[in-house]
Formats: sequence, structure tokens, C-alpha cells
Amino acid sequence: MLNRMIALGLLLGLAVGLGAAATGHPWLAGLAELSAPLGTLFINAVKMIVLPLVVSIIFASVARMGDLRKIGRIGGAAMGFYVVTLLPAIAIGMGVMALGLRFVPEVAMPAADAVSVPELQSIGDFLISLVPANVFAAASAGRILPLVVFTALLAAAAATLGEERRTRMVAAAEDISAALIKLVWWILLFAPIGVFGLIAPATAKLGWGLVQSLGVFVLAVALALLLFTALVYLPVLALWGRRGAWGSVRSLSGALGIAFSTTSTATAIPVTLEETKAIGVSDNTAELLVPLGASIYRPGSALFQGAAIVFLAHLYGVPVGIATASAVLIATLLVSLTVAPVPSSGVVTMAPALDAVGVPVAGLALMLGIDRIPDMMRSAVNVLGQATTTVAVDRLSGGALDEAG
Repeated sequence: MLNRMIALGLLLGLAVGLGAAATGHPWLAGLAELSAPLGTLFINAVKMIVLPLVVSIIFASVARMGDLRKIGRIGGAAMGFYVVTLLPAIAIGMGVMALGLRFVPEVAMPAADAVSVPELQSIGDFLISLVPANVFAAASAGRILPLVVFTALLAAAAATLGEERRTRMVAAAEDISAALIKLVWWILLFAPIGVFGLIAPATAKLGWGLVQSLGVFVLAVALALLLFTALVYLPVLALWGRRGAWGSVRSLSGALGIAFSTTSTATAIPVTLEETKAIGVSDNTAELLVPLGASIYRPGSALFQGAAIVFLAHLYGVPVGIATASAVLIATLLVSLTVAPVPSSGVVTMAPALDAVGVPVAGLALMLGIDRIPDMMRSAVNVLGQATTTVAVDRLSGGALDEAG
């Protein structure tokens, strides 16, 4: 029922926004504008819940298991899967967009003020940044990856304590997680209104002209996401999913629908947990890898960023040779691991990668203008990837984490 209501909010938002853009009717335009605060409130609620939800679930999962060697092997396998699949995601996004450039019409790039671009981290700096000097500052800045590292280390230390202390800490973390998951469900009750408030004003500003002129880019991203899913995730689910590829995808439809409509993988965490367990993943593996994946693994966003860099380089006349393409792969890989699990963050974090290959950062204004539709699609692929990782690692480990508990 909730999925249908969210879908209804999405369709109504599209109808009002595109109707306002096409007709210029003041009533439709006013309704779209007035609904914008509702979307902002919804996104603020999502952001509010992301950090405490991820931290509490990961802490409870790691501390409960106790066997740190098995946890390390499972976490290492998941990280390996992330990296191995992120690289082809970026390459497919770049390749499909390169083929689609021949159909891209002329686009007048909007004027933009100078933007201060943060320096792209080297691999060494990236590794150093994983250990926060001040965990509270990292939380305040919304840097979720260092928080995940700190939480995992703290939980690993808790797992070595005496049984009584460990039990108390795990019980407290589980109680907090349960309360936060209940809060997520409350937030989702308002998702239809929030989605309407996000879609209507965005499409009203977007307008038919920009939709038509940049439709090739959106279609290229959609095709690349479908190709990536067919080449990577469906074979993995066919090999290790107990319900087969399509059966697993259908079983994950609730989480995919929420991620698609809200453009937030974090909001879908409770449903993703339920549905991955329902398709046979062990409880401990799901509770460790689902929040971890929602924190750092966004293959759809990486694919989008690779395609967007190629697209913007074409618009600005920046040649993309083999050396530049390699730089894009590495830069986008590093950037994608730091994307916050909230709407449109994949666009904002592209700035260092754009600067690294010489593409003007002003092009981000154009990407933000058309990001709503690609963001919905890549969010669904992100959740599918997170669930696929959980299935694959659980099957390869033989449910080792449950045995450790």
C-alpha cells in the first residue's frame, strides 16, 4: 500500500510540474512552488536519520558476532566486491555515453559563478581520511565512511569484553536500532507528500525544452544502468540467489520502489533488511552488510558520474583520451565511496573529479537541473547492488557470521 501511495505522489508531482512547465498556468506553478518546503522537510528527515541508523545497526551487528576474524573476512569480501563492480559500472557509464554523444543536440551551458573546488584526494589521503581525528567533527560534517570505520572498531573492541558487558551493549544498540527503524517507517508515511514536494517544483523548473535537449543523456544513463544490471547483478543473483535472478529482483521490489521514489538508499534500509532476509540471507550477514552498503556502495551513482563527466567534457570541448579516461576511472572510484546516501549528493561530489580532468565545474548546474530522473534510477540500482553483494557474500561464506554468533 505504501509503495502505491509513494508512486501516486511521484506521478502527481510529475503531472503538476510538467503541466506548469508546458502551460505556464499560474495555479499549477503556484502549487509546484508551494510544495517545495514539503520536499525539503522530507529530505531533512531522511538526513536526520541516516547517521544514527547506520551506526547503531553496524555496532550491534559487529559486537554481537564476536569472532573478529570471520567479520574481517566477510567485510573484506564485501569491499572486494564493491571495488570489482564499481570499476565496470564507471566504464559502462562512460562507454554508453560516448556512443550516445553523436545524438546529443547543442546545449547552451548556463552561466555560473566561480566555484571553489576541493582537491581530489590521492589514494593515500583517502586511506588516511578513513580514521577520523575527531569523530564528532566527522559526524557534524556528514562524513559517513570514517564513522563506519570508527563504529566497526568500537564494536570489535566491545566484542572482546566479558559476556555480560557485551550483552548489555549489544542490547542497547539493538534497542536504539529498533527505535530508529520505527522512526524511518513514520517518516515513510509522509513519503508520498515529500516525493510530490520534490518532483513538482523540480520538473516545473526543468521544463519541456531542457527535457528534450538533454533527453539523450538521461536515456544513455538509463541504458547504461540496465546494461550494468544485466551483465553484473543478474548473473550473480542467478548463480547464488536461492530464488534465481528475477525471483530475487521481484522479492526486493519493496526496497527498490522506496529507493526509486525517495532517491535515498538509507531510507530503504529497513525494507532492504527484511527483504534480503526473506530471500534466504542470514540475519547477521544482512545486518552487517546492508547498512555498510547503504553507507559507501553506490554503483549507480558511480556509473552516473562516469557518464556525466564524458557528457560535460563533450559540451565544453574537453577531449577524453585513454589517459584522461583512466584518470576518470580512478577519480570517480574514490569520489563514489564518499557519496552521502541522500538525494543528488552524487552530483555535488563530482566537482573534484571534473576538476581533475579539466572540465569546468560550472557544468554541475546543468546536472542538478536534470538530476531527478537519473537519481531515481541509480538509487534503485544502488539498492539492488547492495542486496546482491549481501547475497553473494553470504553464499560464499556459507552463513559464517550466523555460525560465529
